Amino acid sequence: MVYKKSRQQMSEMIDDDQEAKDFGSRGGHKGGKLGRVIITLVVIIIIVVGGWYLLGRYTNISLPGLGGQASNDWQAVFLSNGQVYFGKIKAASKKQVVLADIYYLQVVEVPLQTTQTGAGEAPKTQQELKLIKLGNELHGPVDEMIINPDHVLLTERLKNDSRVVQAINNYLAEQKKAAAPKK
Repeated sequence: MVYKKSRQQMSEMIDDDQEAKDFGSRGGHKGGKLGRVIITLVVIIIIVVGGWYLLGRYTNISLPGLGGQASNDWQAVFLSNGQVYFGKIKAASKKQVVLADIYYLQVVEVPLQTTQTGAGEAPKTQQELKLIKLGNELHGPVDEMIINPDHVLLTERLKNDSRVVQAINNYLAEQKKAAAPKK
């Protein structure tokens, strides 16, 4: 089938094609140059964010905003062996978590007061939890722990009014008083 078009129709089609070419070559629509700038910025942002992610994930470098929780906040670190340590996370990466200013809980047997009727019985005790500063143990560890992140179940930021943080602050205040020169 052959379609016949009049000269006027052909001339209108040529005019429309020419307008389309002129429109594209001049960037004639609003934001032509702006569109290129936006696309360029989006590409740059994708490259920077992708590089940031890869650098934090595949190197030992701890970058802010990528779960490398370096912080001055007190945190609880729960390990897969049931231990819980309290301290400040100095660095966290795929390869290690560095914890400093470390404390842990220890169960202590405290004897109960005996009465006259119970004098012949074995002394009764009560279990209490006591916060212990890392470093005073027999083997004398340094107050920094490098933990395999595969053994970290979770970490929690502690509130300033938590009992653990209050106990740590009391311990630090006592240490400061003991170290202060006596007048």
